[in-house]
Amino acid sequence: MRTILLSAALLVAGCRQDMEDQPRYDPLESSNQFADGMSARAPVEDTVARDADLSPVPDTFPYPVTMMLLRRGQQRFDIFCSPCHGRAGDGHGMIVERGFPAPPTYHQDALRKASDRHFYDVISNGYGAMYSYAARVPPADRWAIVAYIRALQYSRDAPIAELPESLRAELNAEPDR
Repeated sequence: MRTILLSAALLVAGCRQDMEDQPRYDPLESSNQFADGMSARAPVEDTVARDADLSPVPDTFPYPVTMMLLRRGQQRFDIFCSPCHGRAGDGHGMIVERGFPAPPTYHQDALRKASDRHFYDVISNGYGAMYSYAARVPPADRWAIVAYIRALQYSRDAPIAELPESLRAELNAEPDR
């Protein structure tokens, strides 16, 4: 019995799998394998990642704007956008208080007139100093954020004629002293 156990222990000790020591190249490591000295080849032109979303992106909202969508947009905006753009979308987020340059306010005419797709594309691809949020914010949440940005813009520039009569009367009333 002792001999069998000793033989089994020797056999198991001989079965090492050193996967961490396997012959391979680290990313961007040099090699003599190719003439350019690289260990890997560049992807073939027009290569598409397996998990790439190839569906066309619409120019306007792909579904109705509801309170649930606006709440989701506000939540996502507060998480991803407000550190730079501020909770009111005025460009006075926490990063500005820390000395970074202020991003544009959503309340300027150029961004009020920008298409919904513009905001979606900026969230997806980044713009200027802003980097892409495509890996952090799924497409449905990007549209929710766009809807919330539009609500922020409307909150500062709503036409008085579109307000209910009670609110119009309140705006025209003399302030209490």
